[in-house]
Amino acid sequence: MARAAIEAGVITTPVPIIAGESVHIIYSGPLAKSGANKVYMHIGYGPDSSWKMIDDFEMSSSKWGWEAIVDIAGDDRFNFCFHDCADNWDNNNGHNWSYEVFSGVI
Repeated sequence: MARAAIEAGVITTPVPIIAGESVHIIYSGPLAKSGANKVYMHIGYGPDSSWKMIDDFEMSSSKWGWEAIVDIAGDDRFNFCFHDCADNWDNNNGHNWSYEVFSGVI
């Protein structure tokens, strides 16, 4: 059964996160509340101190906040944070959002 994680204005579903599958992120944190006209999700894989496979995704505005669906391409920790087009960032008070990625066996 798929579950969702809710943390600091972010809903992540499904959890646990499986390599090769998609994850849906809804962001309603400070950037969304400040009226940003675009929000981007900044992602990477690996330990918090050395992300790899770094990419940015433009999120879509919705009635719940900003949304993105990301295909999980890495098999290491999935890390993400958010920024707007004015270069304001929400990195969860320096902790980012981070989930273990499972290889299909939980």
